Amino acid sequence: MSECAYGICDGSGFVIDEATNTATDCRCRPLQLANARARSLEARIPRKYRDVAFDRWPVTEISPPVVDAVRRYCGDVDARLDAGRGLWLVGDSGTGKTTLAMLVSKAAIEAKRTTAIYSMPRLMAVLREAIESEEGLLGLLDRLATVDLLHIDDLGAEHRTDWVLEQLYSIVNTRYEDERAIVVTTNNMPAELEEQIGRRTVSRLIEMCGDPLPLFGTDQRVSYAG
Repeated sequence: MSECAYGICDGSGFVIDEATNTATDCRCRPLQLANARARSLEARIPRKYRDVAFDRWPVTEISPPVVDAVRRYCGDVDARLDAGRGLWLVGDSGTGKTTLAMLVSKAAIEAKRTTAIYSMPRLMAVLREAIESEEGLLGLLDRLATVDLLHIDDLGAEHRTDWVLEQLYSIVNTRYEDERAIVVTTNNMPAELEEQIGRRTVSRLIEMCGDPLPLFGTDQRVSYAG
């Protein structure tokens, strides 16, 4: 049984009134339900990125203006997630975008917010597997839509098909309508990404995340990071 986030109940999500022998929902109950829904999603930081920090290499070698923007996001992560505001990091391989995105996911997890972390190819593979599962594709899409933060790495790396475009738009649009945050990394600027995932999805991402934070140029390249 998990601990109560507010130190009120015994971790069950209910407060027991011993005098009347009745139970009422604890303040942590919505969080308990959200965690239960997200439990089977991939919400762990990959081992390679578990020790990343703003004061450690390779973050200290990444473009300072972009790092500062990510630092501000992490410092105000609860408010950003509550507002459904995300981040979009774009750059060549090795410029640090995945490392910075992992810092955002770490901040969300440490704030006890529900988080799902997937590479784009892995996400599509999981969706295909769900078609034959007991839960079904719609059940998985529903859980992906309700976590506080959805982290998608290498957006645009999946082979383009009508099915891929449909599923990705469904995920992004549902999160847009429900004002739930998303952090994405990609090698492509918006105009290029439209060719891979469609204009509608890119438009939604811009509304949710604002303009992409650029990490281009060999002077910003760090071999550790994605």
